Amino acid sequence: MLPLLLLQGFRVLIDGLHAELARQGHPDVRPVHGFVLQAVGDGCSTVEVGRRLGVTKQAAAKHVETLEALGYVRREADPRDARARTVRRTERGEDCLVRSARILEGLRAGWAGELEPGRVDDLERDLRTVTADAPLRVDVPGWLGL
Repeated sequence: MLPLLLLQGFRVLIDGLHAELARQGHPDVRPVHGFVLQAVGDGCSTVEVGRRLGVTKQAAAKHVETLEALGYVRREADPRDARARTVRRTERGEDCLVRSARILEGLRAGWAGELEPGRVDDLERDLRTVTADAPLRVDVPGWLGL
């Protein structure tokens, strides 16, 4: 039951996040897009996006193309290699991440308000303890075999 409750908690938070993002002007963003925007960081190649996410170069390219079409990232020439392109977040991409962080803080605060004082802090601490040796992997589609 624990795995399903953890998954359900994740979905409640992420679904709430995306409903609010849509209300705040980001209706086309999907959960995977947040992972891709985070992976782009200060700028990197599409291959590096794939490496950071643990997905194929083709899967990373597909998501980068989608985010570029939506205005969240741009690809620009790499000054060190004329054949290479660097993916960078746009102002819209940055805005999405800033709003996401604020929204998640609000959702967390809502959970904290429903539970006894300190319980959410305890839960986060306990989850960090039992997952300390595991690398953070966001390649859920690959993990689920999709």
